Amino acid sequence: MNLNELGWHPFFESCFDQYKPDGLVPARVSCEQKGLYQVIGEGGEFRAEVTGRMMHRARSRADFPVVGDWVAVEPRINEGRATITAVLPRRSSFSRKAVLSGGNPDGGGKTDEQLLATNVDTVFLVSGLDGDFNPRRIERYVTVAWDSGAVPVIILNKVDLCEDIDQRIEQVGEVAFGVPVHPVSATTKEGFEDFDEYLSIGRTVVFLGSSGVGKSTIINTLFGSERMKTKALREDDSRGRHTTTNRELIVLPGRGVVIDTPGMREIAAYSDEEGLGRTFGDIEVLASSCRFVDCGHNGEPGCAVQEALADGTLDTGRYNNYIKLLKEQASLTLRKDQKAYRQATREWGKKVRRYHQGVKDLKKKGLL
Repeated sequence: MNLNELGWHPFFESCFDQYKPDGLVPARVSCEQKGLYQVIGEGGEFRAEVTGRMMHRARSRADFPVVGDWVAVEPRINEGRATITAVLPRRSSFSRKAVLSGGNPDGGGKTDEQLLATNVDTVFLVSGLDGDFNPRRIERYVTVAWDSGAVPVIILNKVDLCEDIDQRIEQVGEVAFGVPVHPVSATTKEGFEDFDEYLSIGRTVVFLGSSGVGKSTIINTLFGSERMKTKALREDDSRGRHTTTNRELIVLPGRGVVIDTPGMREIAAYSDEEGLGRTFGDIEVLASSCRFVDCGHNGEPGCAVQEALADGTLDTGRYNNYIKLLKEQASLTLRKDQKAYRQATREWGKKVRRYHQGVKDLKKKGLL
């Protein structure tokens, strides 16, 4: 396997230089399950584990390898195994808020960043043109996708089951300004020529969307065989069952790399302001026209946002979704700040304890 086929880039080459003297080689994480990894490189595929040192130094989930990461490994070719000693810096990372033990997504408890995929060039946001179609969910996915550092592209699958394609495309265009939209059918292969624009050697794309939207079926069609397991939809609500249970990196011969992910009906953002601003740029432009700089858009005179809501220029559902995401962002920022403060306090405490222990040792030796 050629590294370029796996998405190797000069950026990673420069980051890897420091590991060459130790005899380590680069590899890419293709699968992860409960702390065990599958990595792939020029020497083939290996089952891998991280070093104890990496495990000890990790402060959060994000410090461990995830699918799409480039890592420095020490391969044991005869055993078909390898040891991961370091994760190379990431060019892009798609993440969401993860709830830790004792927490819940709506408040309370601890939260952490869950990386879904890294080093991705394009994010394919797949939505079904059946009962799964939900513009508000697409809006949320686009927000998180912009924050990843990759470029979002919306794939509307199952055009063969939809009678009002143009209306659906228009609805998506209203919530995802400037994001390319491609209607396709994984069953008839209609629209599949559009994928050629994004799939090429050296590039990586990730498929994201709810269960049953056809992500795995699309990948099977692109791959040319039943590479990914698929299941039929439930007839009562057009929703699929979870067919992909783990994130997996797949090399498409001559067409780059794709990453398949489990279905997610909801995604809680773990993001900054950039994604929100790019997705809801129309609302932020309106807000800048309000009479008062600190307008709360809640009855103040001269509020451009309320005027747009009143005359129908701004969709109420879109505005409500914006406010919901804005509140999530504010809550998450507060949690991040608290987490950083606690971490800094712990680090300072360790330094103080080491200092006092050093003083005790010097006194025992009669040096103080």
